[in-house]
Amino acid sequence: MLDASLAEATKQKFGIGQPVPRQEDPTLLQGRGRYTDDLALPGQAWCVIVRSPYAHGVINGIGTEAAKAMPGVLGVYTAADMAEYGAMRATLPLKNRDGTPLTNIQRGPLAADKVRFVGDPVAFVVAETKSQAKDAAEMVEMDIDALDAVTEASAAAAPGAPQLYDHVPGNLVLDFQFGDAAAVEAAFATAAHVTTLSIRSNRIVVCAMEPRSAIGEWDAVEERYVLRVGCQGVFGLRAQLSKDILKVPADKLRILTGNVGGSFGMKASAYPEYTCVLHAAKMLGRPVKWTDERTGSFLSDCHGRDHETEASLALDAAGRFLAVKLVSYGNMGGYLSTVGNNMGTGNFMKNIQSNYATPLLLVETKNYVTNTTPITAYRGAGRPEANYFMERLVETAAREMELDPIAMRKLNHIRPDQFPFNSTNGSAYDSGDFSVVLDRAIAASDWDGFAARKAESESRGKLRGRGVGNFLECTAPPMKEQGELVFEEDGSVTIVTGTLDYGQGHWTPFAQVLHAKLGVPFEKIKLVQGDSDRLIAGGGTGGSKSLMASGAAILEAADLVIDKGRKAAGFVLEAAIEDIDFAEGRFTIVGTDRGIGIMELAARIREIGPLPQDVPNSLDSRTVYQEAPMAFPNGCHICEVEIDRDTGHVTIDRYVTVNDFGVIVNPLLVQGQAHGGIAQGIGQALIERVAYSEDGQILTASYMDYGIPRADDLPSIGFESAPSPCTTNPLGAKGCGEAGCAGSLPAVMNALSDALGGRHIDMPATPERIWAALQG
Repeated sequence: MLDASLAEATKQKFGIGQPVPRQEDPTLLQGRGRYTDDLALPGQAWCVIVRSPYAHGVINGIGTEAAKAMPGVLGVYTAADMAEYGAMRATLPLKNRDGTPLTNIQRGPLAADKVRFVGDPVAFVVAETKSQAKDAAEMVEMDIDALDAVTEASAAAAPGAPQLYDHVPGNLVLDFQFGDAAAVEAAFATAAHVTTLSIRSNRIVVCAMEPRSAIGEWDAVEERYVLRVGCQGVFGLRAQLSKDILKVPADKLRILTGNVGGSFGMKASAYPEYTCVLHAAKMLGRPVKWTDERTGSFLSDCHGRDHETEASLALDAAGRFLAVKLVSYGNMGGYLSTVGNNMGTGNFMKNIQSNYATPLLLVETKNYVTNTTPITAYRGAGRPEANYFMERLVETAAREMELDPIAMRKLNHIRPDQFPFNSTNGSAYDSGDFSVVLDRAIAASDWDGFAARKAESESRGKLRGRGVGNFLECTAPPMKEQGELVFEEDGSVTIVTGTLDYGQGHWTPFAQVLHAKLGVPFEKIKLVQGDSDRLIAGGGTGGSKSLMASGAAILEAADLVIDKGRKAAGFVLEAAIEDIDFAEGRFTIVGTDRGIGIMELAARIREIGPLPQDVPNSLDSRTVYQEAPMAFPNGCHICEVEIDRDTGHVTIDRYVTVNDFGVIVNPLLVQGQAHGGIAQGIGQALIERVAYSEDGQILTASYMDYGIPRADDLPSIGFESAPSPCTTNPLGAKGCGEAGCAGSLPAVMNALSDALGGRHIDMPATPERIWAALQG
C-alpha cells in the first residue's frame, strides 16, 4: 500500500486523489491532435481494399488487368501475391471440454479459396491518389460462386447448416465447459426454486470515433518495416505482426501510434490491411496509406458481443443461491480473432459469480463460425454480459419467489469477514463491502420516493420502472509492464510505458503518481507510449488494468530513482549514503537542513561530467513490473425509466451509481470513464444491434440504419465512491474502464422489466419491441 510520503502527497494539488484536468485536453480540443489519417509522408501512395459483396462463396478468380490499366495505379494485389506471409489466428490456449485444443483457423491477409463474410478482403489497389485507387478498385473483377450463408450461432449448429471450413465440422470451433456438471445438476434437482431465462446479448458495431487507418513503410537500407497505426499497445501488436505474420525478428518492425480516437478492444490486434500496406510499401519502395470509410468500418472492424444464452439460477426456500448455470452459443463470425473465443468462455466463467457467494457454477459455451464479421473484445468483453445475466436472474427469481430483491442480494453477498474469498471461478477476491455499496446506492436513488414518482407517471398515462445493477468485474491480470523514467536535458521527466491511451487520459494520472512519489513538478512530466522502439515490455491497454500495471511500474521505477539519487546526493553533498534521506522531492542529510531537490540533483550530476564509478551519472531508471493478480472493481447502478404506452419510447429519468474502484488517482477521469461505459451500455440495452439478411448482407452498415445514443438519450448520472482499496497492487487501484457497461446493462434492463410487470425483453429494447410486448 501507499507509503507515508505518498499518502502525504495526496493532499497536494496534483497528488493522488485530486481531480486534475487531462493534460491532453488543450491539444485535442483545439484540433491539434495527430491521428494516423492526419499524417502525409513524402511520396506516399494510397491503398484501397476490394471487399467481397458475398457472405459466402467460392473464389474462382480475381481479375486485375482492367484495374492495373487505370490512371495512377501502381499495383493490384491478390492472395497469390501475399503467400509469403503468415496467418492471423486465435492465440488464447482455450480447450474443449475433453481437453483437446480449440479448432483454430488460419486467416491470410486476403481471402484465397472462399469468402466468408460480406467485407472479406479479396484484393487491394495502390495508386498515386485515393480517388484513383477507389476508381481502380471498382474495376477489379470478382468471379465468385455464391453459397448459402448462416449468420446465427444457433443456426450454424443445426444439421444441414452451411459449412464454412472443411476442417471445422458442424462449424464448431470450441466446446467449452467449466464447473462440476454433476454437482450443479444435483443442486438444481434439489432446489426449492429454479429461474431460467433465455437471454440474447446483441451484436454491436464498435463505432470508434476514428476509423482504422495505417501507413506502411519499408526501409531498404535497414531492411525494416515501419507501421503507423492506431492500436491499443505497440509492443503487443509488434510481437503479433512480426512473429506470426511478417515472419521477421521483432527489431525489424517498428510500430508508431499517435493519438487514437477510440477502440474499446477493437483495435487491439492485427488486421489484414496492415499487412497489405506493409507489403505494398516494400514492393513499391514508398510509403502506402490506407484509411477506412465508415461503411468499410461497419463491415470490416471486428464486432462485439453476440451470444445466445440460457441462464439458470437455483435457490433454496430462503432465497440463497445454490448454483448458477450458463449454456451459450457464441458467434465468432467468419474467422477467429485473437481473443474472440474468450468472451463467452473464460470471461463468462470469471464474472458470472459477481459479488455473490454462489457455491457452484457451470458455464457451457459452444463457439461457432458464421458468415458474419469476426467478433473481438468490446468494452468489458464478456464481463458486462455475465453480470447482466446474473442480475436478470436475481431480479426474476425474487419476483417469482415473492421475495425482496434487495434483501435477496444482501443475503447472498460475500461478506467483508470472508476476505480473502476463494471464488468458485478460481479467483481470490481480496476486498470489498458489497452490501454497503448497495445501501449507499439505494440512499442516493431516493428509493423510498419511487412510489410517488410512479404514481405521477401513471397520472400521465406512462409506465415507470426501476432496476438495480449490482456488479463485480474481474479485470484482466496485468502483464509485464515497462516503467521507465528519463530525466531530460530540458529539465523535464519522461515516463515511458507499454500501455497506450486511446481516450482514457493516461498522461495525467500517471503524472500524478510520479509527482506524488518523487515530487517531480507536475508540469514537467511527459509521457511516451506509442513507439515500440522505446519498449522492452508492455501489456497494452485493455481489461481495465492500465493504472494497476503502469502505475505499479512507475512506482517501481521511482524506487530505483531514489536509490540512485541517494548515491548521487551523497557524492554531491559530501555525505555517506546511509545518511541521505528522501522525502517530498528532496534528498537531505539526516539531522541537518542541507539537501538538494531531485530536479536540481539530476541537472548537477549531468553538469559535473565524469563521476566516480560507484556514483550514477544520471537518475534515469528502467524496470519491468512483473505480473500482478487481477482486481475486482464493483458497484451498484440504479436506474428509473419511463415508458410511453402508445409508442414504446423509453426515457431514462434517473440514474445513480456507487462504485468501489479502490484507490482513485483522479476522480474526474474515473467519473468520465464510468459515464462512457454507461452510455455504451445504454446504447446496447435500448438502441444498438447489427442486423443481417438471410443471405448474410449486413442491413445496418451506416448510421442511417444503426443507432447509437446521443446526448438527449442519456440522463444526468449520479456518481459516488465507496472504495475498499485493493491489496494486491501497490496503488490499491481496482480499474474502472469497463465497469460502466457491467452495471448499466442490468440496471436498464431490470428497470424495463419492472415497468413491464416483470416481462423479460431482450436487448435492444427498441420502441417497436416494447410496444409489441405491451400488446401482449
